[in-house]
Amino acid sequence: MKKVLIILFAMLFVQINSVTAQKPEVITSNKQGWHKIGEVTASFKMENESIVVLGNDKFKSIKLKVTDAPLNLVILQVYYDGGGVEEIPVKSELKAGAETRVIAIKEKAIKKVSFTYKTLPNSQHDKAHVELWGMK
Repeated sequence: MKKVLIILFAMLFVQINSVTAQKPEVITSNKQGWHKIGEVTASFKMENESIVVLGNDKFKSIKLKVTDAPLNLVILQVYYDGGGVEEIPVKSELKAGAETRVIAIKEKAIKKVSFTYKTLPNSQHDKAHVELWGMK
């Protein structure tokens, strides 16, 4: 019984950490143009991050912006409200201040975007700050 409680506590701790890692913005506007959906700081330990889409989640296309440190972006996974998942190979080395190409998505309503990356070494051990943007 004690082991079960320890395992449950560990699982809860991991879930809380993954939820607090991102800083989502609630999208309430239908205005045309780019809207910042959320942001994360890429870790040297993990190579996969997710940004949850909150509020008005309908977009035509998305892009990622990288600041503070370089990042080698491998693949994006877009999770749709309808249950589908779209894998989009990116394979792009982004320097600090760069962004991905504009990526058209299949469905408009998205609930989460995950991305797999490799943190590129840098002399200051800076971590890349990644923002997800959506076009209405």
